[in-house]
Amino acid sequence: MPRIRVRDISIYYEIRGEGDPLFYIGGTGGDLRSSPSIFERPVAKHFRILAYDQRGLGQTDKPDTPYTMGDYAEDANGLLAALGWDRAHVLGVSFGGMVAQELAIRHPTRVKRLVLACTSSGGAGGSSYPLHELWTLPVRERIARQLEVSDTRRDKQWQAMNHRRWEAMIATRLAALTASSREFRQERGLLRQLDARKTHDTYDRLPQLTMPVYICGGRYDGNATPDNLRALKRQIPDATLEFFQGGHGFLNEDPAAWTSVIAFLQAS
Repeated sequence: MPRIRVRDISIYYEIRGEGDPLFYIGGTGGDLRSSPSIFERPVAKHFRILAYDQRGLGQTDKPDTPYTMGDYAEDANGLLAALGWDRAHVLGVSFGGMVAQELAIRHPTRVKRLVLACTSSGGAGGSSYPLHELWTLPVRERIARQLEVSDTRRDKQWQAMNHRRWEAMIATRLAALTASSREFRQERGLLRQLDARKTHDTYDRLPQLTMPVYICGGRYDGNATPDNLRALKRQIPDATLEFFQGGHGFLNEDPAAWTSVIAFLQAS
């Protein structure tokens, strides 16, 4: 199990593949033990990918202290430094896109090309959906609400017309939640992550970014809304924005999405 000491924690990480270095930063609750991982995505055929479990999650340490977005960015920078990755492409998805923004602003020389997928700037650019507000709901209700938010097409009418499919989606999430709740500290770490997420705000600092930036998301995402992505584009000089079919999980739903991400990362 590859682990390395970074700042105040021991981080679990994996490196696989061949090609240009690509640093992947995953989303809320991310755990490399969950399948499919980034290493099972089309992008894995083209790059040498470094991925890791962020603080409080997976097989990385879960200190019982408050976490900040600065902590997540400095963890990412410290991991790159510890592994001798002086510069790499960076792909941040959802919460990982928030961390990637902080990393690129604080340590721009680390980032060759930056992909921000289904994410938000916070501040005047708009925040992603306040997932922390759902945590007091009963588990089934919380999962249902998360599914509604992740794809705005799944309204009450859609649920009624697709009742079996809707119930199957909820059952799948319930089963996955049960399987991933291996220890109390795992949920505690997730709640710490959600607390840090509430304070995310890079909006006024985004014009500092000078590396090539590709922003992408789903047309029906109610978590990181299309308006939030448009705000990112307005703030980042010469950034490219593209929308795909699907919601918050558009990378899994529209095959064209990965094709475009790979093309951007491989551009000279």
